[in-house]
Amino acid sequence: MKATVFALFTGLLVGLIFSFLKLPLPAPNVLPGIAGIVGIYLGGQLFMYITKLLGR
Repeated sequence: MKATVFALFTGLLVGLIFSFLKLPLPAPNVLPGIAGIVGIYLGGQLFMYITKLLGR
């Protein structure tokens, strides 16, 4: 939980700094960003499943 709060605070701070400097935000559009995160998670889960399946 501590890492999640720290990540949220860091992202908020970076967003404020980039907006203050009138720079584009260093983040993908919302839907592609969420799809990428979900894809990374599912890929990790699939890897764990495959290694467990082959390890038997």
